[in-house]
Amino acid sequence: MSTLSRFFPTKPSSLVLLGVILVGVVFLYYNSGQNNSFTRENKQFYRKNVLEEKVKSLKEGRKQEQVEENNSLLTGELTKEVEEKNTLPSSDGDLPDEINVIITFTNAQSSPSLQRKFTVTVTSMLAATSAPVALHILGDIESQKLAESVMKENVKSTNYRMVHLDIEDITHRLHDIVKDMQNKFSGQKSYYHDALFFMSIAIHRVLPTDIHKVIMLDADLKFHGDIRNLHALFDEFSDTNVMGIAHEAQPVYRHQFYQYRSQNKGTRVGEPPPNGLTGFNSGVLLLDIDRMRSSTVYNSLITAEVAEQLKTKYSFKGHLGDQCFFTLLSLEHEELFYVLPCSWNRQLCTWWKGKGYDDVFDLYFKCEGHINIYHGNCNTKIPD
Repeated sequence: MSTLSRFFPTKPSSLVLLGVILVGVVFLYYNSGQNNSFTRENKQFYRKNVLEEKVKSLKEGRKQEQVEENNSLLTGELTKEVEEKNTLPSSDGDLPDEINVIITFTNAQSSPSLQRKFTVTVTSMLAATSAPVALHILGDIESQKLAESVMKENVKSTNYRMVHLDIEDITHRLHDIVKDMQNKFSGQKSYYHDALFFMSIAIHRVLPTDIHKVIMLDADLKFHGDIRNLHALFDEFSDTNVMGIAHEAQPVYRHQFYQYRSQNKGTRVGEPPPNGLTGFNSGVLLLDIDRMRSSTVYNSLITAEVAEQLKTKYSFKGHLGDQCFFTLLSLEHEELFYVLPCSWNRQLCTWWKGKGYDDVFDLYFKCEGHINIYHGNCNTKIPD
């Protein structure tokens, strides 16, 4: 008798039993293999999606505690990859949601006061935001080194990178425009005669082409709002706006345009907000670099000839740098400017109070609601 016959007698019922067993074995084999494959693929899919969600959360600036909690879902190489994305310095190109900020900071080594103001500006800005920031320091080499030291000593956030803008190189490349503007909108011994105070007019001509929007700041600010929300105001620009800038908060230009106003009764020139052509303060600027580059109108206006024509027409003698030029342009080209809410440049200087304009002073100075940025212009103390 064969071995098979010992286990399975040759009866019909035994053959049926043998067939059932063989079918079961085949079923278990294939079903088990498919289940193993399904589990492996889903694990890979799950791990891949966890990684993608984690990277997304990092880019959105979520808190590190959330990152560490979710990292427990990852293992080995995947965890390492996420951690590297959070700690490695960014590449030369901008991150999709990186905010480019330029701060004017020059001759700082001889000014402890300016150093203190700069420290308040950068620490408050970075403390109030989770957005990644590319911080461009526009100033002389020694001031740039000092800025870097200040950042290392005082800034806890690591969600920024520093970029040095060579003021000598930029000034050289913009020499023709800057020289003319210096002569027309500041005195030779004026604080605002420095070329630094005219860079904003033509900086679109020298910035790298991969920079599209910039927030340009003075170094005497204190943030109480997220710069991400300030950057979001770019979305409110009309089709013709090339920059955002706040009204001057004192009757500065009411005074500067006194002669023109006396000869043109009922003019909007120098009148207070919301309907007047009040004039501007350039302590906080939103510069749409792409639009500045492509605007035929704007680029045709930033010339010595146009500046002289406007000065003559409006009997104007400016001394406050770029903001005087922007103010003149706005008298005939309002469409180029988006007016920032006063809360994003809450100027504190009250120099003009008590100098003949007390009856209208508050029409210029008032600013209601939550203050996002305090501006300590003319060395005014910023509240805690």
